[in-house]
Amino acid sequence: MVWRVLDFQRYNAFENMAIDEAIFRETINKKKPPTIRFYGWQPAAVSIGYFQDIEKEVNIEKCRADGVDIVRRISGGKAVAHCDEVTYSVAACDEEELFPADILGTYKIISQCIARGLAYLGIQAALAETGRNLDEADCKSCCFSVPSRNELLVSKRKICGSAQFRANSGFLQHGSLLMNFDPLKTGAYLLPGRTSVQLQKLKESVAAINEEVAQTVDEMEVCALLKKGFTDVLNVRLEEDTLTIAEEDLRKELIKKYFGARWNMSRKRESFKIDN
Repeated sequence: MVWRVLDFQRYNAFENMAIDEAIFRETINKKKPPTIRFYGWQPAAVSIGYFQDIEKEVNIEKCRADGVDIVRRISGGKAVAHCDEVTYSVAACDEEELFPADILGTYKIISQCIARGLAYLGIQAALAETGRNLDEADCKSCCFSVPSRNELLVSKRKICGSAQFRANSGFLQHGSLLMNFDPLKTGAYLLPGRTSVQLQKLKESVAAINEEVAQTVDEMEVCALLKKGFTDVLNVRLEEDTLTIAEEDLRKELIKKYFGARWNMSRKRESFKIDN
């Protein structure tokens, strides 16, 4: 079985979300094999979940002052500050039998792949057995403060935060692996009215790759081992590729949506729909 992989590149927040959605739409509409994509964020950004209230959960003024982009995802979940990290995405249609037809089951499979990749770095990550490890009121805006079931923990600290969108015909899952972590910077963007107690709990709840390895690694090294993790666990072959012409055209259209205030500032009250 052959899957496509798009190797690590950095884009701004609006391009990243447009590319993920373009790949997802083309994958499910044309029943294509799954695609794995690795990417970074330049400049730094904050992404918020589809149903989140941006004004309550993001320090908009601080983000604007520091040149940090803010973008709303089509996936649910909590806000994430994106800076020094590897982000992955997996898009698959419902004909892919390796994935179950539910969110937690898909989380589990993908987390096992990522855990295998991290193990090559000497990082032993385990799946979270429950959905909370902090009082949600303490750091309610931040994805990394409250692991969901089947996300990855290292010594009870979250090392990979993920979010998923499902349509009847497939899913898109994307998530962040932090290379390094600065709780003060993250707190400044995601915890309006933050306290020293909140920042300390955030620090205690998050693990970063370069804090867990003997020798510092870069994004390309991490991605190479993550790819090996997917091939080991799923017994698939990955072929490096680029966006198709159709995906590029769709990306150009979708970036207008993700760049716009109407999409980003208005809290979404209805489920996102994919038109076939």
